[in-house]
Amino acid sequence: MKFLLSFGTLLLVLPMTALAIQTETYGWEDVYTVLGVYGNGVPDLEYVAPVHGGSQSLEFVETPYGGTPQAYLAWIQNLSDGDTVMASYWVYDDTPGVNPASRIWGHWNDDPVDPMVYSGSAGGNGDYSQGIGWELIEWEWTVSDGHTGLMIEGRLYSSAEFDTIWIDDLTITAPDGATIIFPNIPVALVRQTWADIKASF
Repeated sequence: MKFLLSFGTLLLVLPMTALAIQTETYGWEDVYTVLGVYGNGVPDLEYVAPVHGGSQSLEFVETPYGGTPQAYLAWIQNLSDGDTVMASYWVYDDTPGVNPASRIWGHWNDDPVDPMVYSGSAGGNGDYSQGIGWELIEWEWTVSDGHTGLMIEGRLYSSAEFDTIWIDDLTITAPDGATIIFPNIPVALVRQTWADIKASF
């Protein structure tokens, strides 16, 4: 009887352990901007407006015009197949039905130290920001194919040079054993072109 009770208790504990998660937030309240940039995006901090929470937000400007600039916002490491990662951020876009717009996206980065490694697209939200001012956009990824790292991107869709979006109050939910890296961990800002990515394979 004692064995059955212990075994039953173990069955109750295991699922709760397997479901353990962590949630971390980042609001651009210090001096750092992003972990990296792909394309013609220029990140800066906005101190006046628009700001969603706190006193600062991330300003992301396309210059010169061309491509789809991507700001690397957070890097989740130590992932395993079947793990899920949820990410969301508030984006400011006040141009309904036209660019600039944003959507949340991701790519796999299985390198343990280099934030600019590209290990394949992870996809993301098919919907663009609606141009209603501050709007929450989010997506959930499920890890597969042996990937161990996921880079969260804030994408800027633009029609002209100097098109701008603002991003604030990023939230990441990941398995308890994962490592969440935000821009406040100093990483050199590196620009990468599509030619650079192709050359790495």
